[in-house]
Amino acid sequence: MRLVLIGLAAGFLGALFGVGGGIVIVPALVVLCGFATRQAAATSLTAILVTAAAGTVTYAVHGDVKPGAAAIVGIPAMFGVMVGTAAQQRIPVRQLTYAFAVLLVAVGIRLLL
Repeated sequence: MRLVLIGLAAGFLGALFGVGGGIVIVPALVVLCGFATRQAAATSLTAILVTAAAGTVTYAVHGDVKPGAAAIVGIPAMFGVMVGTAAQQRIPVRQLTYAFAVLLVAVGIRLLL
């Protein structure tokens, strides 16, 4: 049931604000479900496949998708994910967790200012 609720929250917030995976799913999986950080990140990326497809179709119906821009962002992001995944496997979990917390705080502060 926790996974279902995490999915509902991530989908709703993803559609509303463009967030969901890293900001909602990963922390929720770690805190609420006891996932290890790496497992949470991998599970989140996999779940995003499904939510991205649903969101793309929904936004496309409304004419809001810019395929060219999506490709220009998405193709390099695909390579970034491969490099990031390789780097994540080499970073100690504690450092990874602290770095992620700092990133979330920085984003929160930036959004408030």
